[in-house]
Amino acid sequence: MEFTAEQLRQYKGTEPSKPIYVAIKGRVFDVTTGNSFYGPGGSYAMFAGKDASRALAKMSKNDEDISPSLDGLSDKEIGVLNDWEKKFEAKYPVVGRVVS
Repeated sequence: MEFTAEQLRQYKGTEPSKPIYVAIKGRVFDVTTGNSFYGPGGSYAMFAGKDASRALAKMSKNDEDISPSLDGLSDKEIGVLNDWEKKFEAKYPVVGRVVS
């Protein structure tokens, strides 16, 4: 499936009938099984329904870092992001891509 950023925002866990999605590097993962982390009140709820690539790379929960932009990230931050991506791949199914 293909999602625009706007469509992806519909999957942030606020509607119990919809899954929870988080994107990394444009790939959309179904993180519904991790709803205690990504659902409302969870420690990573701010990433739900968004591409959290930059924030994960920077190990940040700040709103301004929750972005698909990789511009200006250090090699170390890109490495951290790649580690996150591997963790997500091992744990959650990919359900689509974010398109602009």
